Amino acid sequence: MSNPKIFLQKARKKRVEQGHPWVFATEIDRLEGEAKPGDLVDVVNHQGRYLATGYWNPKSQITVRVVAYEPIAEMDAEFFRNRLHQCQEHRRRFVADADCRLVYGEADFLPGLVVDRFNNVLVLQLLTLGMDIRKEALIEALVDVFQPLGIYERSDVGVRLLEGLEERTGTLYGSCPSILEIEENGLKLEVDIVEGQKTGYFFDQRENRAAIAPLMTGWGGRSGIRLVDEQDGETVRSVPVNANGKVVTFPYWDGASVLECFAHTGSFTLHACKYGAKKVTCLDVSEHAIETAKRNVERNGFTERVEFVVADAFEYLRAQVKGIDERKQRGLGGVDTSKKLDGAAGRTWDVVILDPPAFAKTKSAVPGACRGYKDINLQGLKLVNEGGYLVTASCSYHMRPELFLETIQEAAIDAGKQLRLVEWRAAGKDHPQLLGVNEGHYLKFAIFEVRSK
Repeated sequence: MSNPKIFLQKARKKRVEQGHPWVFATEIDRLEGEAKPGDLVDVVNHQGRYLATGYWNPKSQITVRVVAYEPIAEMDAEFFRNRLHQCQEHRRRFVADADCRLVYGEADFLPGLVVDRFNNVLVLQLLTLGMDIRKEALIEALVDVFQPLGIYERSDVGVRLLEGLEERTGTLYGSCPSILEIEENGLKLEVDIVEGQKTGYFFDQRENRAAIAPLMTGWGGRSGIRLVDEQDGETVRSVPVNANGKVVTFPYWDGASVLECFAHTGSFTLHACKYGAKKVTCLDVSEHAIETAKRNVERNGFTERVEFVVADAFEYLRAQVKGIDERKQRGLGGVDTSKKLDGAAGRTWDVVILDPPAFAKTKSAVPGACRGYKDINLQGLKLVNEGGYLVTASCSYHMRPELFLETIQEAAIDAGKQLRLVEWRAAGKDHPQLLGVNEGHYLKFAIFEVRSK
């Protein structure tokens, strides 16, 4: 028995033929046959030529989401097992850590489904009606393929309302402790799968966090520290000495000073310490997030090198810039020096890391987002030591890569800085991208060397 057919309009962009997995309501001419919301339908062109099979929801503007490019009769447990095995093989090949994103929606040919693994507990999001009504078969397949200790649902996202679904959370299978310890790039982190953001942790920056390693050492010379050879019996060893010739005993004398803003639970802070940073300032507006970051820092043995700040990042950066300006004015003379300076303001760092939440969640929010990204990068650039590095990211899909780079360039011009692009990255390998599907290309990550003009 064949599926009902969705006929597409003749006058439309050939997006489905080019591999895009969405069919919008405005592209559809008619439905032939009977279909309930969530049922599979065959998508055909205006001449009736088969293009793809997907599930149908007339309540959604994305009316059909493609699941196959050859006719299939149902999305049963066997269908999910086959797709999940493909997901598993991709992660085994490209991701060293067991804790990772196992299923990334359309890019894994399972639209409307996200699955993350945290210490053998799976956390899933069901974003669409077509996936939601097949939950039982999906759970069976997830258990068969991944043998998890538990499966927890975090379908508490607003996009479900567009599908006519309520938000929902809770245990679906086995045992699901709310707090789990995961490992990323050799570091141990605490994840709260019940109260944490999204599914509990952001795996998409795994490779980007590792990319900061070269920035974390090579700074001792700026402090006048150099290596000299010292004879120890028959052995010659290099020891660090300061400008006065005294031996430096601090093991991280060559490390960078680092500021991480929007730290959440401190993932970049942990990586900075792992790769040799001398001192890290870990900042987030959420006290709960900073408390988690403190525990993460402690469990990895980095406590002595990290200071924590609970503050709004915009306000904190502006305060530091203001402190620098006030000190410069005092140095030039002609100002009232009776007023005491804020001793906490006016700091600079070798590396400033900016990983803010999405500033533009809709297309109409882009102008405001540009202002936000320009402001945060402008202030950040002013706080980078000469020849240091700005690490900056955007997870706003509507902030296209070209626009993001243009915005940073505008910030650099206003800050009087010359930027040299060292690294340009996207989401990690457990977040594959379908070519031609721009909606999946949301994360932009850049490392810039910062010099004064």
